[in-house]
Amino acid sequence: MVKGTIHAVCLSEKKGTPKQNRGAGRLVACSGLAGDAHAGNWHRQVSLLSLEQINAFRARGANVEFGAFGENIVADGIDFRALPVGSVLKIIPEAGGKDTGDSAELVITQIGKECHQHCAIFETVGDCIMPREGVFAVVTRGGTVKTGDSIHVE
Repeated sequence: MVKGTIHAVCLSEKKGTPKQNRGAGRLVACSGLAGDAHAGNWHRQVSLLSLEQINAFRARGANVEFGAFGENIVADGIDFRALPVGSVLKIIPEAGGKDTGDSAELVITQIGKECHQHCAIFETVGDCIMPREGVFAVVTRGGTVKTGDSIHVE
């Protein structure tokens, strides 16, 4: 089983803008992350980026915070873009990585995306890795998500 650790949970009120790391949030089944502009009944409810890809971008000299690319969840240990559409991700609360029944589930629906033309993210950062590295998912089982939680590929 492939697993990682969540390092950021980010939200924004408007699409096409950087998100702010809140450290925690509530995943709502069939909707997404409560309070986020991308929540709703569609196929891109939640976006995910790997910490390793963000760090590689930082190594090129960019000073970017979590959420700068519009991602909702940042986690290490999983190369999200390598997972096929339909992959199930389980978010398990921090309690020792054991599933206590409070876990949330996501299903990957899209890998990469077309970038907004000169959106606020591109204007601020000068590039956007979401089209190449980001994945999108729907929430099939709601629950809380916070920094330190485990994320597993089922």
